[in-house]
Amino acid sequence: MSAVKNLPSVVNASKLCKIYDGKRVVNELDLAIESGSFCAILGPNGAGKTTTLRMFIGHCPIDAGELQVFGYSMPKHASFVRSLVGVVPQMDNLDPDFTVEENLYVYGRFFGIALAVLKKRIPELLEFSSLQEKANSRISELSGGMRRRLTLARALINKPKLLILDEPTTGLDPQARQAIWQKLRELKKQGITLILTTHYMEEAERLCDRVIVMDHGKMMADAPPRNLIRDQIESHVLEVHACDDVLIGKIQRDTSIARFEKSGDIHFFYGDKLKQALEVLEQSAHDDYLFRPANLEDVFIKLTGRDLRE
Repeated sequence: MSAVKNLPSVVNASKLCKIYDGKRVVNELDLAIESGSFCAILGPNGAGKTTTLRMFIGHCPIDAGELQVFGYSMPKHASFVRSLVGVVPQMDNLDPDFTVEENLYVYGRFFGIALAVLKKRIPELLEFSSLQEKANSRISELSGGMRRRLTLARALINKPKLLILDEPTTGLDPQARQAIWQKLRELKKQGITLILTTHYMEEAERLCDRVIVMDHGKMMADAPPRNLIRDQIESHVLEVHACDDVLIGKIQRDTSIARFEKSGDIHFFYGDKLKQALEVLEQSAHDDYLFRPANLEDVFIKLTGRDLRE
């Protein structure tokens, strides 16, 4: 196989489809991901995110459409493409019978990397992931954050040009999540292309220079996070908790309210000023409310709805 083609886009998908039991879980997806970008693919459970990523690395057959990664048709060239990609899966699949260092050695050998190269590369990866002192520890001795950092280090063993991260910080405490975020920022500075799926909207908003929202296998929106918030949602949100109908009626008389939603006992009012609504609340005895700028989660809910997905 020849060297990687020098293309501005690492991933190019045209009318990409995947069908399960007669249902299109990925539905004519058109997508181009530029080299060196950090892109988030967001969506509810069942939106088609993970299936899309699996097609990118040739782990899922394509039912219709075209897909190129690094300029090579998939899944025809899947084996070669996988040699250029690192993957951090949703769930840690580290080998519990091996130490931290041994996990990296074994994974490196899967790529055919020479032992002499691994002896130099693995200490660098342990330092990058702040696991130098855990090199000889068993996986059972690691915290959740350490295991995720090791999984990230393992995904870098082949010096990938594309790194795919499927919910990499799920279940981590804030300190561990922040540590992973910092490592991902460092990788972006190195020019690696990153594709992230996450259910943490703050994660996508802080890290990514582009956010794609998917639902029912289709692309709902695609823009930098700040642009999505600016273009897709009103500028401010007023959340009123456990409020009686009389007070809600008074709030709704504010003509600056552009949109209203209710979820459980929380009322959401969307608008650009909401001055009158705030004055009504300030003059009442009800103080269980929050007035805030709109964020990426508000965009996500607007595009995909509030219904619970299983």
